[in-house]
Amino acid sequence: MAIDGGLASLSESLWTAATGTYMLAVVAYTGEYAFGKNGRIAQTSAAQAGVRQPTLVGGGEPGAVGALPDQPRYGAGSVDSGGAAGRRWGRAAVWLTVLAAVFHLGSVTLRGIAVDRVPWGNMYEFTLVVGLMATVAWLATLVKMPQLRYLGLFVMMPVLLVMFLAGTLYTKATKLVPALQSWWLAIHVSAVAVAEGILLTSAAITVLYLVRVRFERQGATGATPARFARLGARLPAAASLDKAAYLSVAFAFPIYTAGVIFGAIWAEAAWGRYWGWDPKETWAFIAWVIYATYLHARATAGWKGNRAAYINLLGFGAMTFNFFVVNIVISGLHSYAGLT
Repeated sequence: MAIDGGLASLSESLWTAATGTYMLAVVAYTGEYAFGKNGRIAQTSAAQAGVRQPTLVGGGEPGAVGALPDQPRYGAGSVDSGGAAGRRWGRAAVWLTVLAAVFHLGSVTLRGIAVDRVPWGNMYEFTLVVGLMATVAWLATLVKMPQLRYLGLFVMMPVLLVMFLAGTLYTKATKLVPALQSWWLAIHVSAVAVAEGILLTSAAITVLYLVRVRFERQGATGATPARFARLGARLPAAASLDKAAYLSVAFAFPIYTAGVIFGAIWAEAAWGRYWGWDPKETWAFIAWVIYATYLHARATAGWKGNRAAYINLLGFGAMTFNFFVVNIVISGLHSYAGLT
């Protein structure tokens, strides 16, 4: 089947529409974070977690730096003058995220129809799928934990960057090289893309967790939090963020494991061996070991603090290195980036 240039062009137009809509969603999430700092979503998050938020010594605006009060900052059901505006921004942000995801899905789907194959045969297509999975993971998180909605700015900004990255990696719609013409491509690469999209969301939440921990520690000692740590004043309790990051990894890790196993089976069929320590295989294994260590440490040693968070980020760093450096710089049997 020949490449359908019309559908390929429409796919690219939908990528543009998705990227633009993600930008609007980020603006809306920023609106909720700015105008809804005392809105119902933030209040519910703090009230449910029983967080004792810092208040300016001597009386002042809630959320300012200072000593910790004896009572939670927010009372259940209390609403300030900025709450309604914050909720409007938040609802708009979610709907824009859903609309962008629809455009995004349409772009990926039409790309696949245009080339008559699964639409993740090069780095451009794979990056699009990872971004889509990250968005779906965020929307699923909102279904489970809607009180985290006002953090969408920090989760969707990386997704927007991924969309821009896909544009820099753009490759024209083409047929696959013979080595990739296998139904294992649909199984192996899709599993890895789904897992990496979810792990991207987990990494973003983990960064927020570290900011919140630093804010809480400095606030508890009466010290003035550093400029970056002050963002923690409007974040949920560290325990809530830690739990959300952990659940994301716990869900994604079996999918990633299956993806690695499927890749080994495909390697045996294509190259006559299950594992050859190709650079791509090596770094996939390194990332797998790091995430396995993270889950094992939490399950057996009860690590829930900064040490576990750093292991999580180290695992994501290994996956990022595998994606960029191994695909672009290091040559090997998996050099199918489609950039040349």
